[in-house]
Amino acid sequence: MTTPSPSQSRQRAPTHDSGYKLLYSHAAMVRDLLRGFVPGNWGQALDLTTLERCSGSYVSDDLRERADDIIWRLRWGADWLYVYLLLEFQSTVDPWMAVRIQTYLGLLYQDLIRAEALSAAGRLPPVLPLVLYNGASAWTAADTLEPLIEPAPPVLDSYRPRQAYLLLHEQQIAKAGSLPERNLCAALFQLEASRGADKVIGIVQGLLDWLKAPEQTSLRRAFAVWLGRVLLPKRLPGVQLPPLGDLSEVYHMLAENLETWTDQWKQEGLEQGLEQGRTATRHILTRQVRRRFGASTAEQTVPLLARITDLQQLEELGDQLLTSANGDDWLQAVRNICASTTPSPHPRQP
Repeated sequence: MTTPSPSQSRQRAPTHDSGYKLLYSHAAMVRDLLRGFVPGNWGQALDLTTLERCSGSYVSDDLRERADDIIWRLRWGADWLYVYLLLEFQSTVDPWMAVRIQTYLGLLYQDLIRAEALSAAGRLPPVLPLVLYNGASAWTAADTLEPLIEPAPPVLDSYRPRQAYLLLHEQQIAKAGSLPERNLCAALFQLEASRGADKVIGIVQGLLDWLKAPEQTSLRRAFAVWLGRVLLPKRLPGVQLPPLGDLSEVYHMLAENLETWTDQWKQEGLEQGLEQGRTATRHILTRQVRRRFGASTAEQTVPLLARITDLQQLEELGDQLLTSANGDDWLQAVRNICASTTPSPHPRQP
């Protein structure tokens, strides 16, 4: 195996977003998402045979266009229900996700009003906003908009927006177990949480069995593309993979290289574990700084902490935070560490 050049890496490494958009452009994926992971019994009234992809491109009144997310609709009784899939693949939590959701749904509703796509009674359709998060750290952002707004006089309570969203933390769901059987999204979540080539090959074998019908060729290829261009390069950095156009090719490649790749896969898992530790420590420090010294100091802290790759130094800053007299003292302590540290792609392990 040879290491690809930087130009090849750029061509062969699409974002997680584009890989998921390819997968969730298939109705079978959305059916299994709704069937297996929407809480409550109300979902039994959904007619999953009526799933219909909607345009995801909206132009707001100030002419800013967004075409980032996936929108489907399906029948819920006699009416349409819209399912807004917001694919969130940041390595860190977005504390303002509820604000983004409210903005995106406002644009969707504006578009539906312009298109006169209203109910028989002239009302807007209900929407289920879903956030798919594949990060390793816990999702700590508010799941409604209300906690993000400062308290106000009681007379203003009725005017407070209360936008909420349904969060599906993929790795957390996969690690919790009790996943629905023969569910495409469950298999995807397990692949995201996998830390061994033997685990992946077992899941791929299951997908081959589930997706063997001719009409599922496109979805088989979508899984192959995502595995070959997103997941496997992340698990096997430096390994040049051949173009993969079908799941059977992925399976055979894994089977042929299982023994060779097992040790590398395990080492990558250790390195990912260290990075997860750094990310979690930065997140905790930022929250503590915000509570002690306010939002402004916390905002200045974030880019400084991002420059520190040594986990032990990050942990030592936790002690420094307890002894800093004020925000200026804290920021100076962090800058001192940044000045003495040269970022490295392979920081020493604590």
